[in-house]
Formats: sequence, C-alpha cells, structure tokens
Amino acid sequence: MAIRPILIAGDPRLSAPAVAVTEFDSELAAFVDTLFETNTAARGAGLAANQIGDPRAVFVYDLMADGVRHRGYVVNPVLETSEIPETMPDPDDDIEGCLSVPGEWYPTGRADWAKVTGVDVEGNPVAVEGTGYLARCLQHETDHLIGHLYLDRLIGRNQRAARKMIKANGWTEPGRSWLPGQDVDPFHG
Repeated sequence: MAIRPILIAGDPRLSAPAVAVTEFDSELAAFVDTLFETNTAARGAGLAANQIGDPRAVFVYDLMADGVRHRGYVVNPVLETSEIPETMPDPDDDIEGCLSVPGEWYPTGRADWAKVTGVDVEGNPVAVEGTGYLARCLQHETDHLIGHLYLDRLIGRNQRAARKMIKANGWTEPGRSWLPGQDVDPFHG
C-alpha cells in the first residue's frame, strides 16, 4: 500500500470513462487498500480510481453522516437515484468539494437518495444506499467513473465561477496532481 498522488482537474484521465474490472485477485484487494489509504491521508469522503490515474471502475467512501460512519467500496458500480433537482442549488446546504478540485467548493444539485450496486474484490454482490451526504458522495464517486467532475454538474453563476477558477488556477493542462500527507492540504491548510 502507498499513498498516491491525486490528479487535478484538467487531466484527461479524469474525463475518461472507467473500464469494468474483470480480474478479482489480491492485486485488486491491495489497490482498494491504496485507495482507502490515499483517501484517508487526503481527509476525503471518497476517492475513485481514476483520481489516482487508474482506469478501473472502483471507488471507496469513508464519511460521517448523521452521526454514523459509512465506510466501504464498490467495484463496477451502477447508480440509481431519486429525482435530481433542476433548480439552483442552495449555497449553504448543497455545497460540494472534490479532491481533484483542491480547495474549491461549489453548490451542486444532487438527488437526495442514491443506491449503488456492484461487487466486492471477490466478485460478490454489494449494495449501499443512503440519503443526504452519503447519497451525495455515492453520486459524486460514480460520476468520476463515467468521466465527470462535479464541476460538470454546476449551473448558472456557479458554472461561470468554476470556469474562471479553472483558468485562474491554470488547470487547463494535464499532469497536475497533489500528494496527500506531503503537499499542503488544500482543504485544511
């Protein structure tokens, strides 16, 4: 296991759809451990494989929601949600961030309920579902695996502000990353 660098917006690997996992072996289990270790070092709620440059369809999550810790992973996830609001997201209640958009937060519309089904590292079926923050995380991570950042979901003034931020940060070229535990934490200073 090792902490891996997290790719930053602008890297084409973040916009490439993930490849289904077909080999369920000890290497996959070790990779999931690496995702957890990297996510923990970054103090993230979740991390998708393509955020560390791996094309496989797998993500981990580890977060507190309503006083309960939710921790797990899904290989080859399939997402199901309640209706996604089309109105302007609430700037206080719908705020979202991303380890691949370090230090930035934008109101993002998400469904209040989500369920992800897939398999574990041995190919056994798994399912996780939730509301609120957990639902937001499940949608966010499965978005990564179809090649979308949460910035792609922004609307109106939030979308315009994000475009300006991308240019201002110079995140228009591939190859940018940050290493949790070594580089300055962009979210917590």
